[in-house]
Amino acid sequence: MHKPPLSSRLRPFTSTIFAEMTALAQRTGAVNLGQGFPDTDGPQRMIEVASEALRNGMNQYAPGPGVPELRRAVADHQRDRYGIDLDPDTQVLVTVGATEAVAASLMALVEPDDEVVLLEPYYDSYAAAVAMAGAKRRGVPLAEDPETGRFGLDVAAVRAAIGPRTRALVLNSPHNPCGAVFTREELSALAEVCREHDLMVISDEVYEHLVFTPGGHVPIATLPGMFERTVTISSAGKTFSVTGWKVGWATGPAELVAAVRAAKQFITFVGPGALQFATAHALREERPWVERLCGDLADKQRRLADGLAEVGFGVRRSEGTYFVCADIRPLGFADGLEFCRQLPELAGVAAVPVQVFTDEPERWRHLVRFAFCKRDEVLSEAVDRLAALRK
Repeated sequence: MHKPPLSSRLRPFTSTIFAEMTALAQRTGAVNLGQGFPDTDGPQRMIEVASEALRNGMNQYAPGPGVPELRRAVADHQRDRYGIDLDPDTQVLVTVGATEAVAASLMALVEPDDEVVLLEPYYDSYAAAVAMAGAKRRGVPLAEDPETGRFGLDVAAVRAAIGPRTRALVLNSPHNPCGAVFTREELSALAEVCREHDLMVISDEVYEHLVFTPGGHVPIATLPGMFERTVTISSAGKTFSVTGWKVGWATGPAELVAAVRAAKQFITFVGPGALQFATAHALREERPWVERLCGDLADKQRRLADGLAEVGFGVRRSEGTYFVCADIRPLGFADGLEFCRQLPELAGVAAVPVQVFTDEPERWRHLVRFAFCKRDEVLSEAVDRLAALRK
């Protein structure tokens, strides 16, 4: 075989930084604050419902759009939480996690050589999904406020990046990896640009319930003129601490959801029905558990941020998610990727460099991301180990 077996579109995506850093952590015995998964289980009753469904015969194919109980629960959640009215039969699609929902949305809604705007830093699967759709990505950096440490939308830069082939924008709020939660004012300005240029929005909102700021999460679909052009995506993984379940959903106007379903059915067809039943239970019954989780995560974020600052990192503001970003320059380092590859040996901790989530790595080379969704004793051990870096 003379030609490379891997398509040119996917050659840049043969491995992920998460796999590299997790393997490095395992090899060195480092505390893994790189990959964003919790080390405790979700609500016990939710897990029991999944087990009961398995024992009671929910072991064959689920319905293609998802089990009706979960689609109804998602529709009720969107109505009760945000005032979004959805038909569970035509406007809700269950997916195998949010990653599949993003990929299926891009495959379904953009044409080859269309352009898709990604806000940098972006979750790594977005760039791969754009490539699989045959489209081209246009990166637009978030704005980093040096005084507050907050990351915000640079709407003027978004507007400047839009050209005649721009078809869609992928929005992620609450934002991974930066921990930003975009305000209603920021989103309203972005929505104006999307309406003006007739852009579709694929809105990844998996951290919607893990917000530490008073304003809370604002779905862009709730803003004027945006529901009809937005696919909203979320999942059970982060909300209920079951990242391995891979139960997600996409919602929006019927014609967009039908398009996403057309792509999704030939990717995974369906996901596990028993876990969908359990997720429906959790959406309806486990809101108090989620509220406690959010409070606990806010405390963990403060614990880790304070520890990083004490070591000497320049800590950035985290308004939600599992993550806090930190500037390595005060410690005498300049390159985040090099730093993260050395950190397990230097201090017995694993993190991930922010620059790998961008098309302009030089702009983000000074930042690394730490996950705080771990038990308190794990965070304390990590901070104690990082003290070895103190100058």
